Amino acid sequence: MQTYILRRLLFAVPVLLLTSILVFGLLHTVPGDVIVAKLADQGTVKKEDIELMKRQHRLDRPLPEQYLIWLGRLLRGDLGISIYTEEAIQVSLRRSFPVTLELALLAMLIAVTIGVPVGILSAVFRNAPGDYLGRVVAILGLSAPDFWIATMAITFLAIRFHWIPPVQYHRLWDDPTANLQQFALPALVIGYRLSAAIMRMTRSTLLEVLREDYIRTAYAKGLRDRAVIVRHALRNACLPVVTIVGGQIAFLLGGAVIIEQIFVLPGMGRLAVQGLTFRDYPLVQTLVLLFATIVVLANLMVDISYAWLDPRIRYR
Repeated sequence: MQTYILRRLLFAVPVLLLTSILVFGLLHTVPGDVIVAKLADQGTVKKEDIELMKRQHRLDRPLPEQYLIWLGRLLRGDLGISIYTEEAIQVSLRRSFPVTLELALLAMLIAVTIGVPVGILSAVFRNAPGDYLGRVVAILGLSAPDFWIATMAITFLAIRFHWIPPVQYHRLWDDPTANLQQFALPALVIGYRLSAAIMRMTRSTLLEVLREDYIRTAYAKGLRDRAVIVRHALRNACLPVVTIVGGQIAFLLGGAVIIEQIFVLPGMGRLAVQGLTFRDYPLVQTLVLLFATIVVLANLMVDISYAWLDPRIRYR
């Protein structure tokens, strides 16, 4: 197992390197200039000021040299400074990452709490009224976009109950009540959407497992339904579900951009949108590379969990 993990981590190095090259190249082909945007906000756009700021941030160097300078800083642990805000990117991440992490954990908790039990009940009571209801709810969750669900939820609560989520961010350890009020609705919106995929996958894989011979053998031994489903069927049916959950965690930690924008959450997704708006190259490059690292690590954790769920799987 240790050899497999080390090999996967070594394979991740060229993946992240290629990602950094692609992101760097694509960002510099986008029209617009962060220096001009910053000076325009300050009220003066002079050619000498533009040239001075480009020299300060080394944007006057050839693109390959700019890339090597940025990559060298990353390897030394220096994330750089945002050109537009002139704030250290490490400080921005320290402020935005807990927001995205909290939203991701709450949404995933809601998704698993809803999706797995409903999927199990739909498979066990196949073609029952509850199964049809669960499938309708899941299809609605898969087909309706997040922004539409969020907009409808805010509109309904505002019209019916005269309540909207707070827009001022409160940290959990400073004001837990205000924090949960702000995160409850966006977490429910994302959690419902993710629970639909989990429910459908749980139902389909559990139905396949329940047809296997060893399940019939377990019933023939006189085991109760609960023991057969929990001890024998569910564990083997969890592998595809774990794959979906791992991908969703990577997506959530990468930043639920639209939801953070709608609910005014100062997370990494919103930070990435702001960086793209102003063509803030160092900020966007660092965020995308961080997102790619999260995806690689999430996939590695999913593969490792396979061996725990299914003892027949061995990694060498």
